Amino acid sequence: MSKFDPSKLVTRYRPMTTAFMPFDNRKYTLTHSDATGELTLTIGREFDAESVNPNLRDEVNAEWIPQLGQYVLCGKVYVGGHEYSENAAKIRYMIFEKEMETALEAIIFGDQAFFQYFPWLLDSPIYVHFESVYPAYNKMLFFGTPRQFLQKSKIANA
Repeated sequence: MSKFDPSKLVTRYRPMTTAFMPFDNRKYTLTHSDATGELTLTIGREFDAESVNPNLRDEVNAEWIPQLGQYVLCGKVYVGGHEYSENAAKIRYMIFEKEMETALEAIIFGDQAFFQYFPWLLDSPIYVHFESVYPAYNKMLFFGTPRQFLQKSKIANA
């Protein structure tokens, strides 16, 4: 999945969700198919648990959260609990870390119309929590801003 291909992205809005609403409680679920390379972005008031493969747990979830007077796009990926060895968690962490920019580019690109209605969110910070029972892989990392990802998409797909 290393390079984002907009033609492989399918964006779905759950009921009561559009390109401009809701603002509060706006949640993203990004899943992918290893077989086809297709990415599916679901936007709604809830995460799309139905699209998640419970055996793989390789989805990326994100949501807008108010924090200290601004909104932050907070993502989360499940690196692993005790069902994984520490070595397996390390491998999952490395894969998620390597692919995260592509995943975030897909989320931002897939919801780019939203930013036309809320352009002040373009400079909001993006943080992703890598969730693991192993301290070495349980981290919160900064990934830039939506503006950076939109600019990257426009340059790459020009």
